[in-house]
Amino acid sequence: MRNTAPKDAAEIDALETREWLDSLDYVLQSGGAARVSRLLRELGDHARSQGVKQPFTANTQYINTIPAAEQPPFPGSREIERRIKSLVRWNALAMVVKANKAEDGIGGHISTFASSATLYEVGFNHFFKGKGEDHDGDVIYFQGHAAPGIYARAFLEGRLSAEKLTNFRRELKEGGGLSSYPHPWLMPDFWEFPTVSMGIGPITAIYQARFMRYLEDRGLKKRSNSKVWAFLGDGETDEPESLGAITLASREKLDNLIFVINCNLQRLDGPVRGNGQIIQELEGAFRGAGWNVIKVIWGSEWDPLLEKDVDGLLVKRMGEVVDGEYQKYAVESGDYVRKHFWGKYPQLLELVKHLSDEQLKKLTLGGHDPIKVYAAYKAAVEHTGQPTVILARTIKGYGIGESGEGKNSTHQQKKLNEDELRAFRARFGIPIADEEVAKAPFYRPSDNSPEISYLLERRKQLGGFVPSRKPQSERLKLDTLPDVFTQFHKGSEGRKASTTMAFVQMLTKLLKDPEIGQLVVPIVPDEARTFGMEALFRQVGIYSHVGQLYEPVDMDVVLYYKEAKEGQILEEGITEAGSISSFIAAGSAYATHGINTIPFFIYYSMFGMQRVGDFVWAAADTRTKGFLLGGTAGRTTLSGEGLQHQDGHSHLLALAVPNLKSYDPAFAFELAVIIEDGIKRMYKDGESLFYYLTVMNEAYEQLPMPEGSRDGILKGMYKFRASDKKKAKAKAQLLGSGAILNEVLAAQKVLAEQYDVAADVWSVTSYPELYRDGNAVERWNRLHPGEQPRVPYVTACLGKTEGVIVAASDYVKLLPNGIDRWTPRPLVALGTDGFGRSEGRSALRDFFEVDTKHIVAATLSELALDGKLDASVAKKAITDLGINPEKPNPAIS
Repeated sequence: MRNTAPKDAAEIDALETREWLDSLDYVLQSGGAARVSRLLRELGDHARSQGVKQPFTANTQYINTIPAAEQPPFPGSREIERRIKSLVRWNALAMVVKANKAEDGIGGHISTFASSATLYEVGFNHFFKGKGEDHDGDVIYFQGHAAPGIYARAFLEGRLSAEKLTNFRRELKEGGGLSSYPHPWLMPDFWEFPTVSMGIGPITAIYQARFMRYLEDRGLKKRSNSKVWAFLGDGETDEPESLGAITLASREKLDNLIFVINCNLQRLDGPVRGNGQIIQELEGAFRGAGWNVIKVIWGSEWDPLLEKDVDGLLVKRMGEVVDGEYQKYAVESGDYVRKHFWGKYPQLLELVKHLSDEQLKKLTLGGHDPIKVYAAYKAAVEHTGQPTVILARTIKGYGIGESGEGKNSTHQQKKLNEDELRAFRARFGIPIADEEVAKAPFYRPSDNSPEISYLLERRKQLGGFVPSRKPQSERLKLDTLPDVFTQFHKGSEGRKASTTMAFVQMLTKLLKDPEIGQLVVPIVPDEARTFGMEALFRQVGIYSHVGQLYEPVDMDVVLYYKEAKEGQILEEGITEAGSISSFIAAGSAYATHGINTIPFFIYYSMFGMQRVGDFVWAAADTRTKGFLLGGTAGRTTLSGEGLQHQDGHSHLLALAVPNLKSYDPAFAFELAVIIEDGIKRMYKDGESLFYYLTVMNEAYEQLPMPEGSRDGILKGMYKFRASDKKKAKAKAQLLGSGAILNEVLAAQKVLAEQYDVAADVWSVTSYPELYRDGNAVERWNRLHPGEQPRVPYVTACLGKTEGVIVAASDYVKLLPNGIDRWTPRPLVALGTDGFGRSEGRSALRDFFEVDTKHIVAATLSELALDGKLDASVAKKAITDLGINPEKPNPAIS
């Protein structure tokens, strides 16, 4: 007897499902989508309360977010825009091909822009707003590897010459060339932001969007509907910086931010997620973080097929296929696609039986369809309350033919042979003669052609060309600036204070300055109390777009945690990467927004240069202005914290950044002179500089400023205290920096009183500045033989002195050793090479051999080697001073 129960159960299940769906349709028709959403949420809550456990998913089906029926009409001329895009494609490709023919291996990337051309062209023709005197524009972070396409469009716009394109990646050619990627340092009138160090673009775009809100909320910038666009690749999202701050964007409700992720499924070596689906993975990440997600996966040719997919098998099949298979479909024939994609289910083969293999092969993906991209962009710019990410499915190397389209090797493709160039020309209808194709000539129609006329009119309507960097801020007058700093020249008059405390006092006065007070932007990554900045909480407030929705736990104390919509401090939390992204936004606002904001970013010095060095390099490239302050600096000055916290090498790392001026001031007056001069040079004189200053947490008397020391402070060294010993057995020159200058001053006294050595003390505020000066002078002398040689500043300072030269600092010995070639006699360096330790200051300075006794011993030993003292004196001193000559070397212990 046949059992009919399963059939009956199945029929009942289907009937119940149908009834539920009909009920839902009724609610949708009568109550609308909002009512359906509430109902589903309440049903879910009720099910969970009854013990039903539903697996969480932030994913939607593997189809376009915007249905065809909801697409807005496409404005403008699709045909002319297609021709413009084809010309841009050709010139971008020709640029890279010509460059590599002229110089093999010069590099360049064809495939990234080939896959993203539609994403950019729809933006250029309809969305990207230019900047003008009476209107804000959009802020756009272009994907670095797509630079050839951006140059090619600027060529059609008449902004770049054919000569410039010919010299792509050959910037030193006569007439100049084009940088490989977006580099404002190299092309300061064109690029705004460097993006090719993967992950830098996305995170700095997020903090740029937040900084725009900050400027608006504080009344420094009028409110506008300008957007921040960030273009990146799907492979780039593996960088922690790319996704690490996306919750900030949703938390701050940054609906002025739009990410466009080019999901061509490939990175350099192979698929991004061969065994998965990167689009679904990213959708889950962004939806889970609170973003508005728009998927643009399938082109318009898929719409009628999806409309006929009544049983959902096509949507099911789309979701089954992993990216490695999708990549395979892109390079195989239509017959292969029919068999392997459509052939899994007979119903799907029936669905496409009217399409030829060639038609199946040519079904367009969403990221290559202007209609789909336009609909996504329009929805993104109109969306409110959330940031938006657009996940656009494309094919890497789209259009470059069988040699590279969709293949793993396409990222590295730099050349095409004549047949491949002919095929590309034919595919995109470029009017170049057969005999010229092999030369890959650039092509630009006449100015009155439909393409150029249309292109220029669209940019006029959108406010001007992009990218374009146009600093419009007025130089600051700074008439009252000296009043802020002069009080620090006289010292603390016996009171003990750290240079960090002195800096906070300076910052407090700057915030009250009538001209620049409102422009100062204090930035701190959750260490304000460490640096003694909590008084500023009450004075200027911590920025919050929503103000303060709670009563802080410390409301009853004077220095309570005060958040405010007009707050001035950017309290970023525990994120140096996010903090320096804010620093870059604030320090480049003079160019981006025409506002001279002056950022002061203070942080644990150890977690600066070595942790976010890539961002510091990007800041330099961006021509950022402002001050980085390494707090709790010095390997032996920060006591107790140990190996991971004690910084003894940040100045060495800073030295590599060409436009970063780094100083290690010992006293408040040095710090005051440097900051005052820095503000003047950056914001009055307009120099493209920024500063790195180390400040310490060791409290000691802040001595008064010696007369005539200002120039020396800025140049890198000056004589702080000459020996008052007129007659002595020997002489020495002692160089000290930062907190170790106090050890040097103590050593000067010991040498004079106990060993009859007259030592002059020099304060070295910046070894990097001395190093750069010496090299610059040396270069000039080398290139000008026969002319009066110039003299390095170090030589000018020490050239007429007598005695051995001993330099001690809280940093690695390589810093003082870097100036040894310009000292009149060999320099002996004492420094803190090696790992830090959890100890007190005196023990640490003894361990690293930079304390008073080691400075004295080093001086006496050098004098003995120089024949100025008997070796027995130096040997006895080592014993008397309690130094163990056999102790392990701190550099390797």
